[in-house]
Amino acid sequence: MTAPHPRYRRTIAIPLGMATATALAFLPNGTAAAADSAPAATTAAAADASSLSYVVNVRPGHGASAYVKKAIAEAGGTIVTSYDEIGVIVVHSANPGFARTIRTVHGVESAGNTRNAPLPAQSTTDMGAPKALTAEELKGVQAADGQDPLEPLQWDLAAIKADKAHEKSLGSPKVTVGVIDTGVDDTHPDIAPNFNRSASVNCVSGKPDTTDGAWRPSASESPHGTHVAGEIAAAKNGVGMTGVAPGVKVAGIKVANPQGYFYTEAVVCGFVWAAEHGVDVTNNSYYTDPWYFNCTDDPDQKALVDAVTRAARFAERKGTVNVAAAGNENYDLASDSITDPSSPNDGTPSDRVVDPAKCLDIPTQLPGVVTVAATGAKGIKSSFSNHGLGIIDVAAPGGDSTRYQAPAPPATSGLILGTLPGGKWGYMAGTSMASPHVAAVAALIKSTHPHASAGLVKALLYAEADSTACTDPYDLDGDGKVDAVCEGPRNYNGFYGWGTVDALDAVTK
Repeated sequence: MTAPHPRYRRTIAIPLGMATATALAFLPNGTAAAADSAPAATTAAAADASSLSYVVNVRPGHGASAYVKKAIAEAGGTIVTSYDEIGVIVVHSANPGFARTIRTVHGVESAGNTRNAPLPAQSTTDMGAPKALTAEELKGVQAADGQDPLEPLQWDLAAIKADKAHEKSLGSPKVTVGVIDTGVDDTHPDIAPNFNRSASVNCVSGKPDTTDGAWRPSASESPHGTHVAGEIAAAKNGVGMTGVAPGVKVAGIKVANPQGYFYTEAVVCGFVWAAEHGVDVTNNSYYTDPWYFNCTDDPDQKALVDAVTRAARFAERKGTVNVAAAGNENYDLASDSITDPSSPNDGTPSDRVVDPAKCLDIPTQLPGVVTVAATGAKGIKSSFSNHGLGIIDVAAPGGDSTRYQAPAPPATSGLILGTLPGGKWGYMAGTSMASPHVAAVAALIKSTHPHASAGLVKALLYAEADSTACTDPYDLDGDGKVDAVCEGPRNYNGFYGWGTVDALDAVTK
């Protein structure tokens, strides 16, 4: 992984037909394609260029006291919004000492800056965008009776028995999966039939913007959220591809700013919005910027952990299952130490040696969140996927280089097919692609058991997963060098957790 680390973290984008050697350069330590999310007409966009954004955490359930509000103003802060249910206040301030000052105020439990770059953020950068299928490639696919036209390319459906599940159930339209991401193009013909507009929002500023279409990416922005949405619920409608749960609804909850950063205030807004708008499952294929790992012995980073933890727990208490990607650096998240060269990715990064038990990737490592590792077309941990005994809950297809794991014909790519803005389809890879498979299976479980709590849905997800033994030795390229070490027995280990998710069991048990 290089520093500075670009944007959202859970996708490795590899153009279709790229030479193997080039593809491998992306995969083992690959980073995500830069995400760009359309700016809303928000306080953030209008903020002074020297302002930073902060979260101030107070006692949940009571709102900020007049004393705290006065202290925020006196310290040079302007309240953007507050989430009284969880005690999180979003503040903008140009005072570089704001957090240090406000942490001394009675009633403030923690406070910290959510970013290092001034508001508004700087110029857009793109890396490794996915390649859409060409018209010729689209015509070359021969679908069987009952399949959507591109379904033969989707080896990932059979890998989790979703093709068999669809013979029993497509999922319930009463179930909604919230795609907390870079935005969703709800005009796409494979997404439009299943889009939940009332549960969609733009949370980029930390404050909900429900302007019609605010959840969409513009033409210059990342396709990441749209790809994820299609993996989950592309309609089985004779057009394009088929989602894992093609009968459920998806909502776009846009949280990435114009430069592709997922800042704390936006993520908090996303979880709270999902909790309050009937979202049954959220998919989180990112980490919260600017720190890959947030160390709780640092007061600023601790405040970010506190805020996102409160929001995610609030959502789960409201019945939402939160699913998150494990990351693409082949890190052992259960190890004693990890070198993080990318943080802060919006400032001046440096090599930090962190203890992942104390320095958390959020929301991936938060309590209650379903953490997902990626597998390739052979069902083996993807070359890039993070892992770790006690960290990984389940595994699902996220793709890999065909050099490592080639699919069986008629599929031609070891990557994951998804929807792209503008009515297109294309391939991407990463734990970003694994997580939506799990979110979709959770949605199928919720469809089968409509009164199940979030805890019960998770319990069924784990119980129904297919136990997958450690890959030992894990040497994908056959060079005699072990590329990662898996610990644990067949039914619970560091590569696959409780196992590979099973969509057929989700609709029959």
